Amino acid sequence: MHEMSLAQGVLDILQDTARKQGFSRVKTVWLEIGALASVDPEAIRFCFDAVTRDTLAHGAELDIVPIPGQAWCMQCCQAVTIAARMEPCPVCGGYRLQVTGGDEMRVKELQVE
Repeated sequence: MHEMSLAQGVLDILQDTARKQGFSRVKTVWLEIGALASVDPEAIRFCFDAVTRDTLAHGAELDIVPIPGQAWCMQCCQAVTIAARMEPCPVCGGYRLQVTGGDEMRVKELQVE
């Protein structure tokens, strides 16, 4: 379950940001997760709750913001939205797609005290 290491990485970001900006508690974390990032939202929620126990983010709400997958179809020269890797182009049905977005995960915003 790589979500545990991802959740630990999010906590590391929160702690580092807290040191730099001087806050002591995180109330809400908005986490963008791309459709192509291979991250299970429910698993990341569970892991986030586990790794933040007894930290500055203990009890923080994790608000997941889904980001659609984006690709460039080299067959029909269109920018398209896709839900999964290896699916055909929704315009032409071709499989020559280059992912251009939606494969990332990032902390978008924080609510802190």
